[in-house]
Amino acid sequence: MSSQSFKDAKRAQVSLLAPLEKRCLIWLAERMPGWVNSDHLTALGLVAMLMAGLSYWAARWSRFTLLAVIFWLAVNWFGDSLDGTLARVRNRLRPRYGFYVDHVVDAFGTLFLVAGMGLSGYMSPWVAMGVLISYFMISIEVYLATYTLGTFHLSHWKMSPTELRILLAIGNIVLLFRPTVRIAGDSYLLFDVGGVCGIAGMSLMLLAAVGRHARALYNEERLP
Repeated sequence: MSSQSFKDAKRAQVSLLAPLEKRCLIWLAERMPGWVNSDHLTALGLVAMLMAGLSYWAARWSRFTLLAVIFWLAVNWFGDSLDGTLARVRNRLRPRYGFYVDHVVDAFGTLFLVAGMGLSGYMSPWVAMGVLISYFMISIEVYLATYTLGTFHLSHWKMSPTELRILLAIGNIVLLFRPTVRIAGDSYLLFDVGGVCGIAGMSLMLLAAVGRHARALYNEERLP
């Protein structure tokens, strides 16, 4: 397939912070040094997720590395969110390469982050596995919908990776002081409770998206 015959998918970004984030990213892209390109930013985002995962793992021995996770989440936002914007601002777009590399990197980055959570002692490995599976299931649905419907959804229910980073950073601060919570008289790890809620939320998002997109495709391709 030549780049001339490839049709880039329409981007749908309707998260809570999307308007403010877009203005901020364009401002940063316009001031980025010329020697920095999108590949540099993509690599920076991946390294930041690896470091965030290692910082979670290190929290087994020092809970203050949870603060390092917040720093690396901010670095990840900078690299992961700015790479595409920089390409658009400079008109240096590579739609197929950019889409493929960006989302392969996202998959590895999420694996690093959630694996670190599961090794931290602040989240049970089984809950971490459930979070990872739920995330990958949503990712698969998004990529299939992008291919079949031509629209790439960057957010679900007003939530995008940016809002999730902020929630995770807030959770880390709470975790410093209160690693467990009591529910119905029993004590649970705070991140286990958050992880189970995340699994439930992502499962509902997934089912809603599958129903909506399957119905849209069925209506577009009704048999006589």
